[in-house]
Amino acid sequence: MERQPEGVVRTPGETLREAQRLLDAGMPFHAHEVFEDAWKSGPDAERTLWKGMAQLAVGLTHAARGNATGGARLLLRGAGAIAAYRDPYDVDVAGLIAWARELAGRVARGEEVDAAREAPRLVPLTH
Repeated sequence: MERQPEGVVRTPGETLREAQRLLDAGMPFHAHEVFEDAWKSGPDAERTLWKGMAQLAVGLTHAARGNATGGARLLLRGAGAIAAYRDPYDVDVAGLIAWARELAGRVARGEEVDAAREAPRLVPLTH
């Protein structure tokens, strides 16, 4: 599958919607690239947020590819990175952290992961 174009500047809402579309399609690595663009082009105060979101997406990528150790580690690292934020852009940070921790535990126990089925909800369905 072709990679996402690099260096695309999006609004935070566009970033979240595009990443959600990719996650829902079972393409978490592509969602990671969208978040990477946001952390590289966004304000310094949000860099850790977008980097953490990228880590969650790439953690899901590793988990779905069978790399339990890397997947669990990145899911937990991403959860830690976003923990300081209070629901930016309508993202349910507490819910996302709970998702990442629960999935990391299952991955560490050796459960198989389907990326599309395990996709987290980043934006409310009404957006």
